[in-house]
Amino acid sequence: MLLFAVLSGFIAVALVFLLVPRYRKIVGWLLALLPVGLAVYFFALLLTQDEMQAVRSIYPWVPNLGLNLHLRADGLSLLFAVIVSGIGALIFIYAGGYLEQGQTPFFAWLFIFMAAMLGVVLADNLLLLYVFWELTSLSSFFLIGFEHERSKARDAALQALLVTSAGGLAMLGGFVLLGQTAGTYRISALLEQGDVIRSSPNYIPILILILLGAFTKSAQFPFHFWLPNAMEAPTPVSAYLHSATMVKAGIYLLARFHIVLGGTEIWLYVLSIVGAITMLIGAYLALNKTDLKQILAYSTISALGTMVLLLGLEYSGAVQAAIVFLLAHAMYKGALFMLAGSIQHETGARDVEVLGGLRRYMPVTMVVTGLAGLSLAGFGPVLGFIGKELLFESVLESEQSRYFFIPAAVLAGAVNVAVALILFIRPFFGTYRQTPKKPHRAPVSLWFGPALLAGLGIVAGLLPALTGESIISPAVTSILGEQYEVQLALWHGLNPALGLSALAIVLGTLAYLGWKNWRKWTTPLESLSKVGPERWYLISLQGLDSSAAALTKFLQSGYLRYYLLTIIISMLVLSGFTIVQGQGIQWPEELTEIHFYEAALAVMILIAAGVAVRTTSRLTAIAALGIVGYGIALIFLLFSAPDLAMTQFLIESLTVILLFSPFITCLNSHNLLRIRTGSSMLSYLFFSEV
Repeated sequence: MLLFAVLSGFIAVALVFLLVPRYRKIVGWLLALLPVGLAVYFFALLLTQDEMQAVRSIYPWVPNLGLNLHLRADGLSLLFAVIVSGIGALIFIYAGGYLEQGQTPFFAWLFIFMAAMLGVVLADNLLLLYVFWELTSLSSFFLIGFEHERSKARDAALQALLVTSAGGLAMLGGFVLLGQTAGTYRISALLEQGDVIRSSPNYIPILILILLGAFTKSAQFPFHFWLPNAMEAPTPVSAYLHSATMVKAGIYLLARFHIVLGGTEIWLYVLSIVGAITMLIGAYLALNKTDLKQILAYSTISALGTMVLLLGLEYSGAVQAAIVFLLAHAMYKGALFMLAGSIQHETGARDVEVLGGLRRYMPVTMVVTGLAGLSLAGFGPVLGFIGKELLFESVLESEQSRYFFIPAAVLAGAVNVAVALILFIRPFFGTYRQTPKKPHRAPVSLWFGPALLAGLGIVAGLLPALTGESIISPAVTSILGEQYEVQLALWHGLNPALGLSALAIVLGTLAYLGWKNWRKWTTPLESLSKVGPERWYLISLQGLDSSAAALTKFLQSGYLRYYLLTIIISMLVLSGFTIVQGQGIQWPEELTEIHFYEAALAVMILIAAGVAVRTTSRLTAIAALGIVGYGIALIFLLFSAPDLAMTQFLIESLTVILLFSPFITCLNSHNLLRIRTGSSMLSYLFFSEV
């Protein structure tokens, strides 16, 4: 069943081509039935399976190489599978109302991406995980560049592909080292060999390579620049790939290998420091933007940094906080991205500087935005509030650099409050401003998904014990490899975490009130982006193009002789180096006697070969090559190989005739071939020059 669940997305591509042309108005609702069924299946597994046991499926893949399709569903995998398929269903419904044209290829690639993400989280083999990992990058390339007629969309798609694929290639190297070190590529088997891997001399290279894959995929500093640029994609793509699913693949990877690679100082410090820096950079840049999708993109970077920070803390409850934060973020950020797209779809604008007074025209969108904004701000009886409380509790309890992480977490929380206020107040309140399109109520397909996600965030917050026991606990147990009881609650009394939460709300409100002045003060700092990571990416890309052009110009000269010379020299150098590095050149102890006719043949062949190389006459070169061939045929004959000799004679004769034919035709056409009485054709061709 697990294999069908993964492959169903690929199979459903055929349905897209059948349903879209016939049921264009309701095709989103129809296509959503598959991910809905998958979400129900995975959620049922999550509720019924033993937390310490996993559902496994093994199918032959390449039996001759010992490779099988190993699939495994535990608490962590099932949580991600529910998110991927559940939010995917809402995205299909949303995209059906959002897109006006190009639905067929869009839905096809969306199904492929969903199947690839399910493969990533359910794979129990490192190589299989890598295959699906790269398939998510490939499908996201086509989805980001869906509006391919725009150069910005094409550039953003290429940038996302290059950055994530480069990280994926590094990750593959880490996987190979990990598999060789542990003696297995089965992930479930690797989870039992953490001590062996951490004590191996390959541990640090393995960790660095795998972290590169996770950091590039989850937009961690300094690879964070590709995610905001990916907002050139249609809003359904941003809501699905860049808030709820693909960017969390790196978080999944870190959580999955937490028990294998975690617990060391380098793990703790790299993850916590990189996560904290990413959290602060994303928060800072979010306050500097006025485009709805850009604001959400940078706040997503900040949230991803928060999850990485939590996975890097040594406090045992930090993993629980990371999973709660991940689930809450998937719901409210997916909803907010879709709401931003609804505003743009109905008004033709998404800049908060030109929006205002939409509450009378889009009341449902306003209410849903307010509910999702509560989760973003972490205020009220919502799961986002519980996640924020657990974040503050984790940094307070951690012994590593708490005096840096505590203010960083408070500042990031304050920015979330400010962003929530910006998203809710600026577009819907104040004086109505003229927009490119006359605003009106969004259709059901555009607000149904956000409303459901925002409502689920509230329900999960109102029922924290049930949420913790049924959803969070299995995932945390899978990460830690031991039974872990999660106890979530809305109220933990008056404690330092609650004080930090209140401080974040106050600072966030002040930040919103002084938002315009803040952007005026920080505008001069935007020039720093010229020396930022994206600038280095562009320089690297230009350098790669220039070096490739220079290398191609050098190697592809257009002259066959240079190609042959390069091949011969390379062969001689490489084979000679191998011989010298091995046992050296082994000369025979006794040389056999060389007869004079053998030496004469060898000298004749060498002279003919030299003539063929040095002559400027093509006819002379052909004749010299014929002498070389006939000489080799005579050597075969001398050493008792008449069959080889006969074959060589026939081939050489045919070759010489074929090579001479064009010259004979050319000479006849210009009346330059004169055959005198008593002279043979062969003697004339051998001793004449053209």
